[in-house]
Amino acid sequence: MADGLTAALDKMRADGASDVAIETFRHYYERLASGETGTIGEDEIEPVGDLPAAEDLPDPGEAGLEALHKAVMIRLNGGLGTSMGMTGPKSLVEAKDGLTFLDVIVRQVLGVRERHGVRLPLVLMNSFRTREPSLKALERYPELDVGLPLDFVQGRVPKIRADDLAPVEWPADPELEWTPPGHGDIYTSLMTSGMLGTLLDRGFEYALMANSDNLGAVLDPRVLAWFAREELPFAMEVLRRSPADRKGGHIARRSGGGLVLRESAQVRDEDQDAFQDVERHRYFNTNNLWVNLRTLREVLGERDGVLGLPMIVNRKTVDPSDSSSPAVFQLETAMGAAIDVFEGAAALLVGRPRFAPVKTTNDLLVLRSDAYELDEEYAVELAAARRGEPPFVDLDPDNYKLLPDFDLRFENGAPSLVACDRLTVRGDVGFGRDVVVRGDVTIEHPGHGRLMIEDGTVLSG
Repeated sequence: MADGLTAALDKMRADGASDVAIETFRHYYERLASGETGTIGEDEIEPVGDLPAAEDLPDPGEAGLEALHKAVMIRLNGGLGTSMGMTGPKSLVEAKDGLTFLDVIVRQVLGVRERHGVRLPLVLMNSFRTREPSLKALERYPELDVGLPLDFVQGRVPKIRADDLAPVEWPADPELEWTPPGHGDIYTSLMTSGMLGTLLDRGFEYALMANSDNLGAVLDPRVLAWFAREELPFAMEVLRRSPADRKGGHIARRSGGGLVLRESAQVRDEDQDAFQDVERHRYFNTNNLWVNLRTLREVLGERDGVLGLPMIVNRKTVDPSDSSSPAVFQLETAMGAAIDVFEGAAALLVGRPRFAPVKTTNDLLVLRSDAYELDEEYAVELAAARRGEPPFVDLDPDNYKLLPDFDLRFENGAPSLVACDRLTVRGDVGFGRDVVVRGDVTIEHPGHGRLMIEDGTVLSG
């Protein structure tokens, strides 16, 4: 195993990784080699009781405005949307009303600046693959410039063979020998890129970090004022779990009282029932996270740059499209797991409008439809008629999973879903203009060729 670690560290050095990134990888490799699985047992945690709610927070006041002058928006922008067949940045896909995810995010940031007279920066955490096209897209917005870099780049680590823990070799495509170390790498990359020091030197102290595919994660001055007033080191926005959320990660309490995030990959087989019990574990992570940058620098300094987040061991094949390729471990961390690291970290219950992620084309169709609206502040909100719940969409993966196939079948625009409870589509079905879906509708087309739903059709069920 020692030879495997040496080979992995040498590979990272040759790739130009920083000393801190190398030591962080060593930390997790040694935990893996010692037999750790990264699981969090049900017997190690307790459910979380009642939490403070964002809807009960007071107006931000002068203290909130002062905190806004010290705030920065950081968006995770390393995703390629590979699950939807994409090879470019997911944030450059059209999200709503002809605007990409990145277009909407920029308008959200500029809107906060205009309304409050602050210098709120937007900073992206890019990957090597997303950096160039994303920065190119931002050239359309010179007003974003506040004298700070617009991005920093996420690191990468070797995939480890499952049989002997050596770094995998895959000459057919050497890029597949590497993997991002999970979005928990944001803390390491903030430090090693110099971005953390730059932000603090410029007087920025509070960061809202969120995924670029969640357009509900606008900067709420009331939440920022609460975070600053309580002098919190770290806070996570959470939602009440519903049966639809039962397989998503939830928060819990360690036996010592601190909060912890447990992801699905960290659950033992015998704990699956408890993990999916939404009445027992009531809250899930939105990945809208607030961090005090000054405290982050202090904690990283105390730990020699290795934050020590809980480990996630993802079991994959080196080529995800080839199940016969060698089995590998991908050592990852989740950025929300930092709630377990910062003493005094907190969780805040928020409403559904702050969580509108797009992970599949099902989600994208709902977002593009009239079930969601863009308000004057470019926040994405469910239409009032939805009463806080989005419609459920289940499209045939053989025909809609990949974005080019999806766009072809909805080239006339998304159907109206504002009055839809559930839409299920099986087979090859295209949609004309101004199609309306109401109630619970299932469309099945088992035959060959494409069934076209005519312009103006109203589907009710």
